[in-house]
Amino acid sequence: MRLAMDMAKEAYSIGEVPVGCVIADADGNVISTGYNRSITDNDPSAHAEMVAIRNAGSLLKNYRMPGLSLYVTLEPCCMCSGAIIHARIARVYYGASDLKTGACGSVFNVMSDPRHNHSVECIGGILADECSKMLSDFFKERRQQKKAEATKL
Repeated sequence: MRLAMDMAKEAYSIGEVPVGCVIADADGNVISTGYNRSITDNDPSAHAEMVAIRNAGSLLKNYRMPGLSLYVTLEPCCMCSGAIIHARIARVYYGASDLKTGACGSVFNVMSDPRHNHSVECIGGILADECSKMLSDFFKERRQQKKAEATKL
């Protein structure tokens, strides 16, 4: 999760919502990393998980990733959860819960819906306070910037 937090810092440094992701094998070897790039790439699907999954698929030369674990600083949304399920990723470890769009149980329970042909084990709350603080700091800073811009007008 620390490496995922480093990826989130990369996103933060370029003005993206600070979410980072790491995909690793059962021995803990890092297969792929990613961080949010939606603003940079003008791509609403460029969430950290999607970027890491795309990178892993390219590196593995396979769209299926059984046995792999995904570590992400924020609970995955429905879009990312769908990709995780289709990739057949075994486990998701996430930091902060997303009380607006979380799909591992906070709002939706996409990952463990029995109607899917693959279920993903989800474990949340890993370094949750640190992950949450980074997000809060980012949005606080962004609000302050917008307020400062508005007062200049």
